[in-house]
Amino acid sequence: MIQTAAHMSVNFNLPCRSGSTKPCSWMNIRNANQSQLSQRIKLNKGVEISQNFGHFNRTKFFLNLSKNRVSPSANTMAEDGHVSAISVSEDILDTNDKPFQEPDPLFSKWSPPGYLWRGLSVFVLAGQVIMRVLTGNIHWKNTLQQLERVGPKSVGVCLLTAAFVGMAFAIQFVREFTRLGLNRAVGGVLALSFTRELSPVITSIIVAGRIGSAFAAELGTMQVSEQIDTLRVLGTDPVDYLVTPRVIASVLALPFLTLICFTVGMASSAILAEGVYGISINVILDSAQRALRPWDIISAMIKSQVFGGIISVVSCGWGMTTLGGAKGVGESTTSAVVISLVGIFIADFVLSYFFFQGAGDSLKNL
Repeated sequence: MIQTAAHMSVNFNLPCRSGSTKPCSWMNIRNANQSQLSQRIKLNKGVEISQNFGHFNRTKFFLNLSKNRVSPSANTMAEDGHVSAISVSEDILDTNDKPFQEPDPLFSKWSPPGYLWRGLSVFVLAGQVIMRVLTGNIHWKNTLQQLERVGPKSVGVCLLTAAFVGMAFAIQFVREFTRLGLNRAVGGVLALSFTRELSPVITSIIVAGRIGSAFAAELGTMQVSEQIDTLRVLGTDPVDYLVTPRVIASVLALPFLTLICFTVGMASSAILAEGVYGISINVILDSAQRALRPWDIISAMIKSQVFGGIISVVSCGWGMTTLGGAKGVGESTTSAVVISLVGIFIADFVLSYFFFQGAGDSLKNL
């Protein structure tokens, strides 16, 4: 049997790829001691093996490339009951050569997007700051420095913005109310609009653009330059040294800035109403005094504190999670300001909904 197999001649017809321009070639593997008993084996769109050993019948194995199952082909049974032809799929032959691989667990290769991690980090950072404040673990020197930065150094921009916003609203309200003969209601409407909405929101927008962007840029630069890691190596907690003072400064400074903006806005609108439309300043101030309630001022202070916390926590959280060098610092700064503004508007709606439900009676005494 071994001697007979040694005299076999094998010819492999290797078809070229569809994109090749060279003709297909033959690769012959021959034994030097081949004899007349050798048969040719050809592989053309499959493999055909022909053998003729004495009294054995010829057996054909055909590799069918178009089928996906193993099945005997036509005329597979010889006279002696042996299978003469079998169709074998190429996929089955390939899978027999590969080791068995277990399927990967569900969500093993999935990672949450970056903005989701940042959003979660903001809540974690807010919880850490609250714990530091409750336990008294505060770096007072940095807190005073940040308080000076957020408060007195932001007064000029806030006053300028509040003055022009007050004059713009005075033009709209005074013009229409004068035509209706409601000159005595102008001051009350302006006072309510400034205390409940305009002063807290406008002040927070200014602080978010000026202070929030600075917080995000500073902490982002420290993060990409590994300065925050250096603080950890030296045994200093970055939340105690960097984040908590900024949050406390923002929460304390925003209410005072809001009061200043309210005062300047009302003064500018009263001056414009007297100079342009002839309505006395005393009439406007008396109307504002009758319309305002203590809760209006308190609600403005609460809103300002909430807005200051949102600005500082979001800006610090985005700065602490900055990646990618200078480009990442710029993206974090922009994202921090945008997310802070969106958070301010959402919080303003929620607080206004809970603070001012039901029908108002502030203008009944006018």
